[in-house]
Amino acid sequence: MNINASIVDQRLEGLLAQYGNQLAELAGTDPTRQKSLAFVLLSVMTSLDLETEEAFDFLTEGGGDAGVDAIHLGEVDDGEFTVTIFQGKYKHKNLDGESNFPENGVKNAINMLFVLFDPSKPLSVNEKLKPRIEDIRSLIQDGYIPNVRLMLCNNGSKWDAEAQGWIEQSGMNNEQVQWVHFNHDNIVQVLQRKKTVSDSITLSGKAIIEDFNFRRVLVGKVAVREIAELFNRNHDLLLERNIWRYLGLHANRVNESIHQTLTDTNKQNNFYFFNNGITMVCQKFRHNALQGENYQLKLENIQVINGGQTCKTIQHTLNDPNNQNRYDNVYVLLRLYELAEDDQDFIREITYATNSQNPVDLRDLKSNDPIQYQLETGIQELGYSYKRFRDDASVAGKQITSAITAEAVMAVWRKKPHQSKFRRKELFGKLYKMVFESLTPAQAVLAVLVFRVAENERKRPVYIKPEPSFLPYSAHYMAMLIGQELLENHQLSFKNINHKNLAVFVQDLEENKSIYLNKAADLLQNALNKIYGKRDVSLQQLSATFRRGDLLEYLPVV
Repeated sequence: MNINASIVDQRLEGLLAQYGNQLAELAGTDPTRQKSLAFVLLSVMTSLDLETEEAFDFLTEGGGDAGVDAIHLGEVDDGEFTVTIFQGKYKHKNLDGESNFPENGVKNAINMLFVLFDPSKPLSVNEKLKPRIEDIRSLIQDGYIPNVRLMLCNNGSKWDAEAQGWIEQSGMNNEQVQWVHFNHDNIVQVLQRKKTVSDSITLSGKAIIEDFNFRRVLVGKVAVREIAELFNRNHDLLLERNIWRYLGLHANRVNESIHQTLTDTNKQNNFYFFNNGITMVCQKFRHNALQGENYQLKLENIQVINGGQTCKTIQHTLNDPNNQNRYDNVYVLLRLYELAEDDQDFIREITYATNSQNPVDLRDLKSNDPIQYQLETGIQELGYSYKRFRDDASVAGKQITSAITAEAVMAVWRKKPHQSKFRRKELFGKLYKMVFESLTPAQAVLAVLVFRVAENERKRPVYIKPEPSFLPYSAHYMAMLIGQELLENHQLSFKNINHKNLAVFVQDLEENKSIYLNKAADLLQNALNKIYGKRDVSLQQLSATFRRGDLLEYLPVV
């Protein structure tokens, strides 16, 4: 028995015990299917660094799923967007971790890709998957370019040479499609990402080392080979966040530019000048100060907090067996900060300051903002728990995450439902002030509760009958309309929501959610009728309409 495969199997048993009902809703009563789906869920959670409830929303298990077990649609960035598709194959009786990902699974994935990303081809999939695919097709129709990451997940080995041959023959093993094998070893690696790493690295030439504000700082240059070897030894435990957000060499323009510079013999020696460098933190570093230059650093508890994409691109480029370039004189700038163990808040502040151009981590990086502390304290007084940053714990009914708060407030109170959904990564960046400025704890809680009502109806329709075709795309708009109706019924403005009347709003929302949902659905249908008349509207058109915010002009938004 493989130890990591056994650890993952135990983790799956825990998911089944905690989320058995939700898994049964999707996979039926068969325990084997439930466990297979739990494996897909765990793969989604760990590979995309998502909390359990959020990961559930991306599962598409069921008949007619076209071999897609889960699908995640990233946001549009610079005319491109990333789609991550999961296909899971779990061995239940054999936990030796040696079975290859099946060749038929690879063939099915190839066939699936040819259909899903061609808007002209007819689509026959289940009702949970179809709106998501039409969302993707709508973006393609609008001229956006998809980058596809295909995660083939199992508790065994990678696919064999015959399966790789099918990939090569398909023509899809290119810059636009990444074929990623993700297994029990990868899952355990991610679960252990908080494990400390101690190692050594050799600098080239002179370096500046000084004490500054009760901390030690080092600035120097390091050969790119040293970076590649450091990551080959320690893999991705060096990274602040989960490496599976890394988009590869070609699916990201910055990474592609780094790769091209490293492989261009006319430019690689100037890589030091072209790149912004790497920032690391450690608890302690030691060196021979009498040496003068070319220090060998002994590092304890290392983390890369800026330049992770650079590091991974260096590693991938130098490890490429087809790359015959020499890298004897190719260097990158290194900034190293020695910080105490109790300096975690300061580390987050450094990470925020040096990563503000990279929105992936902004939620955690904003967790120490005074506004977030105030919300945490005030929301706790209201009987709820506010999670300022991500952790491994699941979110219960009385718990509210900062991410959902931002999304809900932007939709419900700021009345920007399309930005709330399609500019999520900017809610803790460019839009942070618009979302959180002057926001009270009571307003935040009510926004989240309103948003949950709309989201729950989208995921599992109960109250709106017959179910409208636009429902999969409408939760943010419905939340906005419900919030507005709630205030009108109580003849109060948004500014009047406070700790004294919150309970009245919550009770009204809970007792009359069916009325609020149906009225919001009617308003949306009327708006769509004004745009399209009585003619049939495709899911692609609906997706584009909600994405662009066309409906706001036809809704009674005040």
